[in-house]
Amino acid sequence: MSAVPAAVPSAAALRIPGFWRRALHHRSFVVGGVLTLLLLLAAAISLVWTPWSPYEMDIANKLQNPSAAHWLGTDAYGRDVASLLLVGARASILVGVIAVGIGLVVGAALGLLAAARRGWVEEAIMRFADFSMAFPAILSAIMMTAVFGAGIVNAIIAIGIYNIPTFARITRASANAVWSREYISAARACGKGSFAITMQHVLPNISAVLIVQITIRFAIAILAEAALSYLGLGTQPPQPSWGRLLAEAQTLMYQAPLFPVFPGATIMLAVLGLNLLGDGLRDLLDPRLARAR
Repeated sequence: MSAVPAAVPSAAALRIPGFWRRALHHRSFVVGGVLTLLLLLAAAISLVWTPWSPYEMDIANKLQNPSAAHWLGTDAYGRDVASLLLVGARASILVGVIAVGIGLVVGAALGLLAAARRGWVEEAIMRFADFSMAFPAILSAIMMTAVFGAGIVNAIIAIGIYNIPTFARITRASANAVWSREYISAARACGKGSFAITMQHVLPNISAVLIVQITIRFAIAILAEAALSYLGLGTQPPQPSWGRLLAEAQTLMYQAPLFPVFPGATIMLAVLGLNLLGDGLRDLLDPRLARAR
C-alpha cells in the first residue's frame, strides 16, 4: 500500500481540499503566482499584439522618454521599448522551458537510475554530475560559441546541460528516501521489479520536489539567458532579448537614464516571481511545513 514518506512531499498534496485555501493565504505563493502569470501573459499577448512593431526603427525618435505614444520610451534605434520587452518575454520563456526540460528529463532519469541500481551505477552517475557542475552555463556557452558560433540554440543547450546535475542530485536524494520505506519492501515482496516500483511508487512520491525545483531552475534559466544575451552569446539580433536590451542601455545611461531601468526591472520581477512561487510551493507541498503552518 502506497504512502507518502514524511521526508518526501507528494504531488497528491495538490489534490487535498485545503491546498488552494492555504495557497491563497500564502504570501510568497500568491505574489510569485501573480508575477509569473504576468510573465506568461506578456509572452502570450506579444504573439497577437504589440503597441509597435519591435523590428520597426525610427531613428528620428530615438531615446524618447516614456509618453502616451511610447509607454516606456524608445531605444537607440527608435524602437518601442514596451514592444521589445513583450516580445523578449517569448525568448526567455522558450529558453527556460526547453533548458529546464532537458535538465528535468535527463537529470531525473539519471537520478532515478542511480537510486534504483545503487553500487557502481550510482557512483558513476554522481561523479558525472560532479564533473558537469564544474562547467557553469555561461562558461559552457562560451566554449560552445567558440566552436559552433553564438545563438539561442547553443545557449539553450548550455543551460540545459547545466541543469542536468542539479536534477540528478535532487532526484537521487529524494528517491533514496522513498526506496527506504516499508511499502517499497512490500512491493518487492509482491514480485515487482525496479522499473515498476520506480514508475508506480518512487516517481509519484518525489514529483512535488521536482515541481518546486522546476520553478527555481526556470528562474535561473531566465537569468542565465539574460546574462548570455548581455554578453552577446544568447539571442541574436533582430530578435529582441532582455539581456541585450540591458547591454545596449548601459552605454546610454547619460542620454536616457530610464532606458536601463525597464529591462533590468523586467528581469528582476520575472526571476523574483518564479523564486517566490517555488518557495510557496515548497512550503505548501511539504507535509512537515504544511502542518507547521
